[in-house]
Amino acid sequence: MSLSDLSSCASSAYEEDKLLENVLILQGGGSLGSFGCGVIKGLANNNVNLDIIAGTSIGGINGAVIAGSKYKEHPERLLEEFWIELSESYVDIGKSPYTIHSQFIEHVLFPFTYSPSQLSYKSSDISSIKNESPLAKTNETYYQKMKDLQSYYSSAVFGNNKMFKPRWVYETPFSDPNYFNPTKWTYLYDHSPLVKTLEKYIDYDKLRPGGDTSTRLILTAVNVLTAEPLTFDSFKQQITSKHILATSSYPLYNFKWTEVEPGIYAWDGSLLSNTPLREVLDASPINNKRIFLVENYPKKIDTLPRNLPEVYHRTNDIMFSDKTEHNIKMSKVFTNYLHYIDELYCIVEQFTDKTKLDKQRLKKIRSKYKKIKKEHGSEIKDIFYITRDENNPYIFENADFSPISIKSSIEEGEKKTNQVLINKDLDDHDNYSNTRIHF
Repeated sequence: MSLSDLSSCASSAYEEDKLLENVLILQGGGSLGSFGCGVIKGLANNNVNLDIIAGTSIGGINGAVIAGSKYKEHPERLLEEFWIELSESYVDIGKSPYTIHSQFIEHVLFPFTYSPSQLSYKSSDISSIKNESPLAKTNETYYQKMKDLQSYYSSAVFGNNKMFKPRWVYETPFSDPNYFNPTKWTYLYDHSPLVKTLEKYIDYDKLRPGGDTSTRLILTAVNVLTAEPLTFDSFKQQITSKHILATSSYPLYNFKWTEVEPGIYAWDGSLLSNTPLREVLDASPINNKRIFLVENYPKKIDTLPRNLPEVYHRTNDIMFSDKTEHNIKMSKVFTNYLHYIDELYCIVEQFTDKTKLDKQRLKKIRSKYKKIKKEHGSEIKDIFYITRDENNPYIFENADFSPISIKSSIEEGEKKTNQVLINKDLDDHDNYSNTRIHF
């Protein structure tokens, strides 16, 4: 056998029965999850069909709405309806009867948060922002930063009744034994209202082994008591509302932990990793992968932070940014090792006199070979990073559920996805895909 024949033998053995799975990885990020909604719309527009959706926090919620969608066709439209409903529950403190809160922000919080140079002028007429004069630019900065602070304040004080409610709301004393004892509080917001909202969007019967869906859903969380990772996989277990609450129980948002099973208390999976790619490779180690990775938190920026709020914002970006580069490198290392093993295996099969080998030993070699190939056989064929821009970075951006911000973020996600996929031929491997959800 020539070297070319040997290489062909190894390649054929390695690629035998390999399928190509389209995988969507969704990061957490509160209201920034609306960007992921736009990405999913963009993928649908480009006829990309998803085999696996993996997410944590709001990414897990997005994934659950798509994989368990009550719409048989165009589940991305149902996801957009979910986000529009959240934005419609936003409390606009610039309008009556909440204007006293807006005045508090303008005269107390805003001067405390930003430097005097940004407070010199106010824009009573937003249309005046359109020209290029220095005064107009100052007005634009003032208006934008005031809007940002109002959005955060609204979420912090009033919550969002479709997703989370503050612990101090009027009905809480009747159901909260520690209402008048804050020293025992372990959370400030109850996000159980999310369960009722999701009932309109998710058919949980789909999110179980053998369920009526071709999309596999993977959610991540962390055990509060042991710090061990928790992975919820719809191909291995029934995904319920408890698992969705668990993946979004982020303690630094002051959300409560979730008891997913007796004695198992879970927090948001982003505490360990905000990009659950490793969990996908562990859950589906055989089939090759084409990855679409949604980055709510950009890894790279062009300029250094200019003040403390921007420092804190950049800190958030780094903490929650994608850190799967090592996983991707290790996946390539495993792939190279397997190719090498295939070549050696071909040598054994083609050039060794089997009558001189111990049959039991040869059987063990075959068994080890198949086991390694099965456990680490998947290869990342391609990876597409779809990254959110930050033209107006501010630390509380993940708590902005205002309608204008949500709609703008959805549009950006869709536009970015179209840009990333332009001139990309995604049909080359379609014949290798087995189970897919059709948008």
